Amino acid sequence: MINLNKINKLSDETLENIGFTWHTDTDGTKYISDELVQITQEEAEAYYEAGNELYDMFVECAQHVIDNDLFFEIGIPFNLVEMIKKSWENDVHWHIYGRFDLAGGVDGEQIKLIEFNADTPTSLFETTLLQWALLKENNMDEDKQFNNAYEAIKNNFKRLVTLDEEVLSFDDNYDGWKILFSSVEGDDEEEATTRLLQQIATDAGFNTSFEYLENVRFDEDGIFDAQDNNYEYWFKLFPWEDIATDEPELATVLTNIMQNQKAILLNPAYTLLFQSKGMLKILWDLYPNHPLLLKTSYEPLDTLHVEKCVFGREGANTKIIDKDGTILEQTDGEYDNYKKVYQEYVDFPKDSQGSKYQAGVFFAYESCALSFRKGGEIMDNMSKFVGHVIQ
Repeated sequence: MINLNKINKLSDETLENIGFTWHTDTDGTKYISDELVQITQEEAEAYYEAGNELYDMFVECAQHVIDNDLFFEIGIPFNLVEMIKKSWENDVHWHIYGRFDLAGGVDGEQIKLIEFNADTPTSLFETTLLQWALLKENNMDEDKQFNNAYEAIKNNFKRLVTLDEEVLSFDDNYDGWKILFSSVEGDDEEEATTRLLQQIATDAGFNTSFEYLENVRFDEDGIFDAQDNNYEYWFKLFPWEDIATDEPELATVLTNIMQNQKAILLNPAYTLLFQSKGMLKILWDLYPNHPLLLKTSYEPLDTLHVEKCVFGREGANTKIIDKDGTILEQTDGEYDNYKKVYQEYVDFPKDSQGSKYQAGVFFAYESCALSFRKGGEIMDNMSKFVGHVIQ
């Protein structure tokens, strides 16, 4: 059972003053919950350890995919394979951050991996800033939270230069290299997330700028903003698989830019391996019956299970299917043409009203923050953000 603390919410005006404009969902309900999930210190540490162990497992599985040429099997577009291989080979292509979606973890329930949002994870603004602000607003101890994402991501930006765990040598080795941050114009959530990452990189010591994706220029000489300034790094909050399918010419240019060492692309192309839900099947192959994993196959299971597309966002095109093949619940979306995987069903923890909670653990070199989403059987774009407090 999920235990909750009722709290005073932040006003819409306060949220908008700090750049958070997507506070009200399309049905008029508030996106940010006025409750906090109570967890223990031991539960926080278990989430931390689970994220670290899962990341190591994903790294092993990615190497297995590359060594055995399993790109097609997990749904990777052919025109990104070369870029994935090249980015995997060189440490300069540093994975800045990702988010594990997990079931369990509270009230004695085993933590189970649902999926890994490794390429373009959102809810960073909410996790890093808002849930901390909720503690502050309610005169609660601001340290009573598993939430070190800002500092962890800042250090990970520094590792673009130090290429090592230690980051103290950043100032001695940084030579003015610039990072251009980009998102699609018109999406407030993605822009705010991207600008937050830009601020973190600036605090790390980088020269940074922002340009809407539509205004960025790409050619064989590199990556440029609208004023023709050249950048050594480009961070895009835009899915790699969408570049592959919707912008194939851009995929080719980016491959050449990387091969010619004209710019480094963030998050790296290899994060699409982690992002693919086909990796859930590879994980089960390499780590069968691991306590953090759910059985996953390319064929329907003979037990209650969930059908997912290898690529998709916010619970779209997901089905919960009974062992006899009956569809119990499903969502529509734009991802149905992707390959499917079938994952063993696991129930999410519930509160006293029957609402379900999915944990999100952010990862930046190590597990660094926790937050929750509240919803129904399938966590979709109408699920609510819920912070937490360590009791």
